[in-house]
Amino acid sequence: MDKLHTNNNPDIVLVGAGIMSATLGVMLKELDPGLVIHVIERLDTVAAESSDAWNNAGTGHSAFCELNYTPPKEDGSIDCSKAIRIAGQFVQSREFWTYLIEQGYIRNPEDFIRAVPHISFVHGEENVAYLRKRFETLTQYDLFRGMIYTEDHAQLTRMMPLVMEGRNPPEKVAATRMNAGTDVNFGALTRKLFRYLFDYPSVKLHLAHEVTDLSQDDSGLWHIKIRNLTTDKKRTIITPFVFIGAGGGSLPLLEKSGIPESKGYGGFPVSGQWLICNNPAIIERHHAKVYGKAAVGSPPMSVPHLDTRIIDGKKSLLFGPYAGFSTKFLKNGSLWDLPASIKLSNIKPMLMAGIHNLPLTKYLIDQVSQSEEDRIAALREYYPRAIAKDWDLEVAGQRVQVIKKDEQEGGVLEFGTEVVHAADGSIAALLGASPGASTAVSIMVDLLHRCFPDKMKTPEWQNKLHRMIPSYEQSLTGNTALLQQSRKRTAAVLGLANVHPTETESPEINKG
Repeated sequence: MDKLHTNNNPDIVLVGAGIMSATLGVMLKELDPGLVIHVIERLDTVAAESSDAWNNAGTGHSAFCELNYTPPKEDGSIDCSKAIRIAGQFVQSREFWTYLIEQGYIRNPEDFIRAVPHISFVHGEENVAYLRKRFETLTQYDLFRGMIYTEDHAQLTRMMPLVMEGRNPPEKVAATRMNAGTDVNFGALTRKLFRYLFDYPSVKLHLAHEVTDLSQDDSGLWHIKIRNLTTDKKRTIITPFVFIGAGGGSLPLLEKSGIPESKGYGGFPVSGQWLICNNPAIIERHHAKVYGKAAVGSPPMSVPHLDTRIIDGKKSLLFGPYAGFSTKFLKNGSLWDLPASIKLSNIKPMLMAGIHNLPLTKYLIDQVSQSEEDRIAALREYYPRAIAKDWDLEVAGQRVQVIKKDEQEGGVLEFGTEVVHAADGSIAALLGASPGASTAVSIMVDLLHRCFPDKMKTPEWQNKLHRMIPSYEQSLTGNTALLQQSRKRTAAVLGLANVHPTETESPEINKG
C-alpha cells in the first residue's frame, strides 16, 4: 500500500462507526501502526445503529442455540456445516478480544461479555425428534462438547423455570443447553475499540458526517465526498482504500461506487420490535438465552427468543423480535432508502427474489398487523404465565437482507453476511445481517486476504495475525487440544468462569 500520510488524504477510510469498522481499524493499526485512518459516521456518536445493544440480539452467535443454522436435509439428516463454521468463527472472535485485553488496549471485559447459557427449546413430536437428531449430530464435534439434551420436565424446569411453569404436563417438549454460551454487548465493545483507536493522532473521527458520493480516478485513488450534517459544509477525502461498514447504509454507497462487482445486488429491509420485561422479579428468575424455531418464511433475525441481556451492568429480559417492514435501510434512515436502491442492474434479481419468497411477504404482513394480544400470545409460547402489564414494546434495529443475482432463480434472498470487493482490492463493502457482529473478526480477516493479498503473505503480517488470533489458518474441527486451549485461555481472560467444556465432559442426553 502506498501511504498518503496526510490528515486530509488518509491511507484508510472506514465508513460507518460500528463493530465492523472498529474491528478492521484495530487490526490494520496492529498490522501497520503507521497507517493514517479516517472514520466517517453519519450519526453524532459511534455504535448507535446495528451495533447498539438494544438493536442487536447480542447472543454472541456461536451456533449453540440458533436452530436456523442447522436445517434438516431432505433425507432427514441435519446439515450442521454452517453451525460448525460459525462456532469456529466465534472462537476466533474470543481470541482477538482476549489479545486486546492482554495487550492493555481494552479493559473490563465484563462491560461487554458475560456468561449466559444458550438453550434451544422446542415442543411437539416432530420438533422434538428434530432437536434430538440435531443434538446427536452436533455433539460429534468438539466445538459442541458439553451440550446436554433433555426431555425431562423436572430438569427443564430447573434450566428455565419461566418457560416451563404453567405448561401442560403431557406436552412433548425438549431442550439442549450449552453453558459455554455468552451475552455480548457489541455497542460497549465497539466503543472500547474506537476509544483505543482514537488515542492515535493518526486516527480521525468525523461524526455527523455523511458520504454523499465516491468515485475512483485513473490512478486508483478514491475521492470521497462528505457533508457535515451540522454545518452543511462539504469536502472531499482522497484515499487508496475504502471499507463500507455502514450496516443497512452499505448498499446505497456500494451502488454509488460504480464498481462492476456491485451490479445485481439489492436489499430487503426488515425491521423489528422487542417486548422488554419491566418486572424485576421476573427478570431475576430467568438466566438464559432460550431460542425456538422460526415461523415458516420468516427471516433469521426473527427467530423467537426469551433472552437474558446484560446492558450497562443491568440485567434485562427481552422477547422477540417481532418482525416488521419499513422501506428504511437504517433505523435512523430515510423512507426513500429502498426505492432509491432500485437500479436497472438489480431490479430483476429483486423482483425474482420477491416472487420466490412470498411466504416471507405474508409473514411480514401478519407481523405488521399484530395487536398487543397477538404479541403476548406469541410470548406465552415461551412463557405461559406472561401478562401484558409486565412487558413494554420497544423498537429494535433495522436489518437489510442481501438480494443477489442467481443464474437459475434470477434472484435470491441471502440470509447472512457477504463481503463485496473490487477486483483491485481498493474498496470493500459488507452487506447483510446475522450472524454479523459475532463473526466480525473472521469476516475482517477474510477481507484482509481479499484486499491486501500481498501484505497478507509477508512474515510480518502473518506473525502478527497468529499472535492476535492463535487459531488463525487452523481448523478447530478435530483439533481437540487447540480448541480446549483456546476456550480455557479466553474464558480466563474474559472472565467467563466455568463456561468452557473440560476434557472429561461428554454429551449428555436425558429423555425423561
